[in-house]
Amino acid sequence: MYVDIGNALDAEPRLTRPALDRLDERVADAHGRIERGRTDAEHGYAALNLPDTADPDAVREAVSRFDDPAAVLTVGIGGSALGAATLAEALGAGLDHHVLDNVDPAAVRALLDTLPLADTVVHVVSRSGTTAETLANFLVVREAMDRAGVDWTERTLVTTGAEGNLRDLADRHDLPALDVPAGVPGRFSALSTVALPVAAIAGADLEALLAGARAEADRLAGSLFESPAYAYGAACYALERRGAGINCVMPYAESLECFAEWFAQLWAESLGKDAVGQTPARALGATDQHSQLQLYRAGPRDKLVTLVRPRERPDVPIPETELDGLAYLGGGSLGDLLDAEFRATEASLAAANCPNVRIEVDRLDERGVGELVYGLEAACVLYGELAGVETFTQPAVEWGKRAARGLLGGGDVDEADAVGEKRRLVID
Repeated sequence: MYVDIGNALDAEPRLTRPALDRLDERVADAHGRIERGRTDAEHGYAALNLPDTADPDAVREAVSRFDDPAAVLTVGIGGSALGAATLAEALGAGLDHHVLDNVDPAAVRALLDTLPLADTVVHVVSRSGTTAETLANFLVVREAMDRAGVDWTERTLVTTGAEGNLRDLADRHDLPALDVPAGVPGRFSALSTVALPVAAIAGADLEALLAGARAEADRLAGSLFESPAYAYGAACYALERRGAGINCVMPYAESLECFAEWFAQLWAESLGKDAVGQTPARALGATDQHSQLQLYRAGPRDKLVTLVRPRERPDVPIPETELDGLAYLGGGSLGDLLDAEFRATEASLAAANCPNVRIEVDRLDERGVGELVYGLEAACVLYGELAGVETFTQPAVEWGKRAARGLLGGGDVDEADAVGEKRRLVID
């Protein structure tokens, strides 16, 4: 992974090279804490050990009974779904992958009405085995399979904890089951049993994926000037402290659109605590040059724009044309055009003094995706250390879960009482 933070310097908000040099002393201390956490496999820090602790053979064994399915359906929410969606979109060329990560009745019904259920693999993911949205959706999927005359036990794979309803279900019906990794929060689990099964079904090289992640792990060092991941995390932290409270992640590859969603959860849920943290925004190049770029370049100076792309990609030639005004396009390629759009956006932001960072990998193959996912996770952990937040907890999320459970009759929950205290000013 390559990170260029040059355009993040001397823009607005203003981050200088001397300021980065001073921050580098704190990066060294943070790196020491991260390494101690990895050595002891502490909760959260264990995620940075996945390149060495993940077991590709166990994943392949779990999916071996599913021979070239027509579709794969991941049933999960948050980190239990976004990692799989990211890997499937980036690596699963030709794989018909779907995600049920919401409980919108219309959307669930529409999806189930179109899926070839008899030839669909269902991967249900919940660490606790009790996640309300995930279990509700799975019950709906199971009933749809029953109605269609499909033996759901022959089409279902489970990833869950050692105990809980989902584990009991897997044991009762002899379902293939994988263990969620210990000490790894869901949003940091893309390189684990939570997401690797869909990559395995797609035929991806799991060893190459983990090797790419391991390469980035080996580059973590006590200086931001020696580690691309730390350079990005430190620059984001420093800019947020100076007023860049929004981080707009803009990949220039459609196969990274889900990656931007995954990043948004990683960044928001990990760092949004104690009144600090950057708000992630998602865009797609070159599409959003025609919409969001106007705000980034000419709006409030409260943003960092992160541009992400592969250095190499498949290409499509642009045919010659008889239209004089478009003659400059003929004989080129869509790749040339996208590259020009990328560089023009980067220059446009720099000319307007809007800080931006370039993140690149060689190719969007298994190694490149492994580098990218691991690198952003390590950047997030470093940012959390510098900001002094509990990177691996999510108390605000848990509050909402308890409130919803109470409203549904899942127990006497204090948080549910707050729902009835809503202030109202209704205009009708």
